[in-house]
Order: sequence, then structure tokens, then C-alpha cells
Amino acid sequence: RGLAQRCPEPRMKTLVTMAGQHQGVYGLPACDPVTKSKCDKIRRDMNNLIYSRVIQRLIVPATYWHNPLDEKAYIEGSSYLADINNEKYINQTYIKNLQSLENFVMVKHENDTVVIPKESSWFGFYKKGQSREIENLHESDLYISDRLGLKQMEKDGKLHFLSNNWTHISFDRSWFKENVVDKFFR
Repeated sequence: RGLAQRCPEPRMKTLVTMAGQHQGVYGLPACDPVTKSKCDKIRRDMNNLIYSRVIQRLIVPATYWHNPLDEKAYIEGSSYLADINNEKYINQTYIKNLQSLENFVMVKHENDTVVIPKESSWFGFYKKGQSREIENLHESDLYISDRLGLKQMEKDGKLHFLSNNWTHISFDRSWFKENVVDKFFR
């Protein structure tokens, strides 16, 4: 998605994201913070280091870390996600480039234990100030304020939400062909 927003040439017609971290992650792979208290403690401890410039420069997954307990730290410290989500400031070019897509297809893997929360694949995330309750895209400020133009894209029939029962690294060619290739690339 960052490529579509930042680099309009060559023009991209359809963007398909598989288990994307559109609202980021707040957790470690295969470490469920809801059922394992140590996992919740680890992610809270990581908040103290994750936004350092060195970590943001050297560890790509750190650029997707989204701390719902401290939005200010996230927005100021995130070197990538806060930028492409127009949270630092509104970049109209990002909106224009994203809206130039004919289709934006987001695939969520229902059994994903790497993207935490998995709802991030559809722009869902934890409600601000806590790390248990999820709000979906339509409840989010990102959508309500139309900070990326997603509301308009949905009105135009360009947003598509697909899900499957895969884990993060699963892949079923027949499902992909039937649900993605045949519908969006034929």
C-alpha cells in the first residue's frame, strides 16, 4: 500500500494485500496477549524501545508497531505507518494516489497469529487507550475523517474485504484464483 500511495508510476490498477498490517501490529507473533499475560507484559515493555530511531531504521517490523496505549508516542516515533496512514499530517498526494486504484482488495486470515490484531488487515485496530477491544474500519477516526480517502473509495465500490481461514503463512491456490484472480484480474 505504501508503494501505491508514495509512487504513482507505473500506475497500479488493483492492489491486493494479504494479511496486511494496515493499522499496524501490537503484539508478538504466536504470543496471544489476551490469553497469556506474559505476552501482554512483553508488548508493553517493547513500547519503551520500539520508537527509537535506531530500531525504526534497522528493524522493518518495528515500523508497523502501533501502540494504542500512547497514540502520541506512536505518531511521533513511527517512521513509516503513521506517515502512510496520514496521522502525522494529511498528505493529499497519498489520498489521490490511493483513490486512483480501481480496486483495493484486503484479505484477512482468520487464523492469523502473526498480525496482532488480525483485524488490522481490514484497517481494524484496538480502540485508543486500551489493548483488548477492537474497533473496525467504519468505527475508526481514519474512516470517519476520511484521512486516506477510504470512505470515498468504498462509496465508489473500490474497497473489497475478503477473508479466509488461513494462518499467516497459509496459501490455497484455488481459493486465491477463485476469489482474487478471477474477480479482479480477468
